[in-house]
Amino acid sequence: MLSRSRRSQLIASWRFWRRADSNPYLPLRPIMGTSSETSVENEKHVAEKNAFVAVTTKEVDTAAELAAGKGEVDPEEALRVRKKIDRHILPLMCILYWIQFMDKTTLGSSAILGIRESTHLSTNQYNWLGTIFYLSYLLFEFPQNLCLQRFPVGKWMSFNIFVWAVALASHAACKNFAGLFVVRLILGMCEGSITAGFMIVSSMFYTRTEQTLRVGYWFLMNGTAQIISGFISFGALHIKTESFEPWQWLMIITGILTLITSITFWFFFPDSPTNAWFLTRAERSIAVRRLKENQTGVENKTFKKEQMIEALLDPKTWLFALFSALDNVPNSLTNQRQIIVSSFGFSPLQTTLLGCVDGVIEIVTIWTGVRLAARIPNSRAYVGFIYFLPNILGAFLVNFLPWSNKVGLLFSVWLSGVGTTGFVLSLSWLSSVTAGHTKRITTNAIMLSAYCIGNSAGPFMWQAKYKPRNHVPWIIIGVCYLACMALLLIIRYLLSSENKRRDNEPIDDTYEDVYIERVGENGEMEKVKVDKEFLDLTDIQNRDFRYVL
Repeated sequence: MLSRSRRSQLIASWRFWRRADSNPYLPLRPIMGTSSETSVENEKHVAEKNAFVAVTTKEVDTAAELAAGKGEVDPEEALRVRKKIDRHILPLMCILYWIQFMDKTTLGSSAILGIRESTHLSTNQYNWLGTIFYLSYLLFEFPQNLCLQRFPVGKWMSFNIFVWAVALASHAACKNFAGLFVVRLILGMCEGSITAGFMIVSSMFYTRTEQTLRVGYWFLMNGTAQIISGFISFGALHIKTESFEPWQWLMIITGILTLITSITFWFFFPDSPTNAWFLTRAERSIAVRRLKENQTGVENKTFKKEQMIEALLDPKTWLFALFSALDNVPNSLTNQRQIIVSSFGFSPLQTTLLGCVDGVIEIVTIWTGVRLAARIPNSRAYVGFIYFLPNILGAFLVNFLPWSNKVGLLFSVWLSGVGTTGFVLSLSWLSSVTAGHTKRITTNAIMLSAYCIGNSAGPFMWQAKYKPRNHVPWIIIGVCYLACMALLLIIRYLLSSENKRRDNEPIDDTYEDVYIERVGENGEMEKVKVDKEFLDLTDIQNRDFRYVL
């Protein structure tokens, strides 16, 4: 029996093996020993084992040790573990996404509460406050994704939420455009970690079908945020203080809520299923093995340049990015919606409360959309396409209805919010069709950077010369939605064609001979085969990978 200290040393240095001719992507490394005698023994071992060569742990997934040598997962146990994961992380993800979207839209809410008058903002300066948020988001998106790979995901997001809370509350102290410009820049910098982090977490804890639903669940909290923000804004309007205006109270209240969220996240949100505090070791093994069907593994903390290059050369990366950019040009409505509704002739109180309806529409459409996509196999593109149709109708009606028909115009604006479902489906779709951790964080960064570009360009459509009908912005919005519908179908066609091509290829056994050497239950060293799903292969390297549609 090995001593406890020796067992710890061996467990800490478990090694991976493969046949020398079996894997052209994983680098060959000499088997290291502590003496010349050990080197001779290792050389003999290599010869005897048909040229098995050691591979460092950096090359494989962090879940490989938990998944290696295990049998199939009992469906009832897998369901029990999934429900346990849902109970512990899904509420936190939903709360944070609600908080971050509410915080992000405080600028639009504050426009009705007097921020433009108090800080002497011109129309162009107000638009710049919306743009700088996304320019900062864009600038820091790739560094944020690198940090999400390098550091514990939960802790890194918690840190960013804390900084976000301080910057948000600091809005209340700003007296001019310059001050607001700085705090909005900080918000954009921190925002880059949230959606990217949630995409990584969703892929680490859930299967492909489950990801579609869970991404939808936490994204529909944007609608919840609009409802709650509407009521908070309505309450802030009734706070009468001499030194503090309603928009300042809104910033302080939302800042405090965000601060509480950051502290909760730090202590309770897990970084990975391999070290989740609420799972036992056996449950962690089940948690990672149930993801085998994804063929994407859990995570790898080493940045791999070759995977980044593959992501940059992959056509689907840029198709998803183009979709993201075009779909978010209309997102400038977030900061303009209440101004537009107010221009129809509604009072500030009415406008604030009517903003809650936008939230209800977003909740209903996202929930029904992701449920349909999860229930009907390979339907993501078609569901997203259908949900864009009301947006086209809304953009058409708001352009051509009589200006006196304020109820009809209001319903047209509400219709323009239905298509959010398409972007939600694209987020989960991208995670499901991308394997290799470095490749995944690279494609996430590119798609979310494109998201920032679209959001940064959007506010400049809303020029004073186009008011009150805003025909030019609404025409641009309609064109963007039509292009997004076409892109969804193009992406589906390309992925479907690639699946058919792989179906006709011979069976690929390139990655069948990779092994982990570890201490068994009896204290002796054992060599266990590692499934290719946990080798941190990309979707192009792994020819068994099939793209969901």
